[in-house]
Amino acid sequence: MTRLFGTDGVRGVANQALTPELAYALGRYGAYVLLQKSAVERPRVLVGRDTRISGQMLEAALTAGINSVGADVLQVGVLPTPGVAYLTKAWGADCGVMISASHNPVADNGIKFFSRDGFKLLDDVEDEIEAVISDAAPGGRLCLSPKDGLPRPTGKDVGRVVVRTDAIECYTEFLKQTISSDLTGLKVVVDCGYGAAYQVTPRVLRDLGATVISLHDRPDGININMGCGSTHPQAVAAAVKEHKADVGLAHDGDADRLIAIDEQGKVIDGDYIMVICGLHLLGQGKLAQNRVAVTVYSNLGVRAALRAAGGDVVITANGDRYVLEAMQKQGLNLGGEQSGHIIFLDHNTTGDGVLTSLQLLAVLQEAAQPLSVLAKQLKKYPQLLRNVPVTNKHDWEKNESIRKAISTATERLGDSGRIFVRASGTEPLIRVMAEGPEVAVVEEAVNAVAQVIDSELGG
Repeated sequence: MTRLFGTDGVRGVANQALTPELAYALGRYGAYVLLQKSAVERPRVLVGRDTRISGQMLEAALTAGINSVGADVLQVGVLPTPGVAYLTKAWGADCGVMISASHNPVADNGIKFFSRDGFKLLDDVEDEIEAVISDAAPGGRLCLSPKDGLPRPTGKDVGRVVVRTDAIECYTEFLKQTISSDLTGLKVVVDCGYGAAYQVTPRVLRDLGATVISLHDRPDGININMGCGSTHPQAVAAAVKEHKADVGLAHDGDADRLIAIDEQGKVIDGDYIMVICGLHLLGQGKLAQNRVAVTVYSNLGVRAALRAAGGDVVITANGDRYVLEAMQKQGLNLGGEQSGHIIFLDHNTTGDGVLTSLQLLAVLQEAAQPLSVLAKQLKKYPQLLRNVPVTNKHDWEKNESIRKAISTATERLGDSGRIFVRASGTEPLIRVMAEGPEVAVVEEAVNAVAQVIDSELGG
């Protein structure tokens, strides 16, 4: 079998690449690996999902797989990914599973696991699960045989399903305790993206006193991320100006991201959010190690803004798992990605779009300044990202023509700029990003490399 786990769990087109059979196998073999060290007689696995139509199908198959090894399943229904992470730890579950493809189109879905402490699985644990599944897939063909060597309890020892209807309430109560600010007086537009936060974010903000205009909050199973949410902020930007709101908030399908909009309708991405919140924490003496973890995709202006105030950044590989790894190793409490996936490790174990919204709004209230003013703390270098569709994204680094194009672009950008090229972890794309002080030079570098990639690997 080809590798199942990507940068954020297992993803694919639901009922094709990500079949119910595979979901069952992930439930059965994943639970077996994760629960081997459980000290309780009946381990519990918490399972949540986003709003896409295939979620219930995969939930049923996944649940059956988990039950088949004698573990109980706590089904919490539609809940943001960070809610699953939080409740896994808070409720003492032995592990958690989220069914979601985040910002991807409705046809896609995904399955990601959390350990009992609410963190995403380490690479070696995912490798162990893959190895067990591979043993059950001779010749690359998944064979769900009753003689797979795993426990197969019967009678009273078969796992049970417990439906929890209080997950949203418990998660929202936790969120409200993460800030001390009253949000009364703020008018906020929320774009729920027809996704997992369609109930949570409006409810939390209203409970804390904000006036909320809620958009795209009636999911029907197929409209998730469709022309809305964090990847399409135009709608919420227009609504902010129409309603003369103080801020706009946009989530992706599973609400582990936040993209904000200032009162003028300008997009405030994750780099701005990290600078605003990071400098606020730094000024209060609460920014651990006086540093923020950012990925190679974060703008060079983030480092400049932190350094000017006496702080600094730690640069990691792209992906929230690498941000988190650096934060844990270096004792940091804030890190994230330009995409709006921000980790406030003092509060939750993974990126949390709703939590990030609250932290940002709390800074607004305490600073008593508009978001557009706070955003000026970050002076961005011109940056350009192009996604190049390819027929095969593997081993692209070995292509001599692409390597030569990257080398030439690096020389052209000089010491004041940079170029970064990588394959997408979830889509058939190669991403080309460059930044530097001169827009024309940046565009020239990105276009030159992208053209070579398209010529060598494009369809």
